Amino acid sequence: MDNWQPVFKDSSPVRVEIVKAILEENDIPAVVLNKQESVYKLHGAYEVLVPKNEFLKAINIVKNEITF
Repeated sequence: MDNWQPVFKDSSPVRVEIVKAILEENDIPAVVLNKQESVYKLHGAYEVLVPKNEFLKAINIVKNEITF
């Protein structure tokens, strides 16, 4: 995962899947990384990662086009 960078972080799996889907609709490969610390999901979050060469395009989409 050295070639990937996080562009979005949230504790809601639904929100990260929405972000991932929107990035993929814009032809940006994206993966969700589960950083929950336990099976009870008390701590941690989910991250959406994109390839480093797509980071600037992806972060602009996340910041300017996605609202919850």
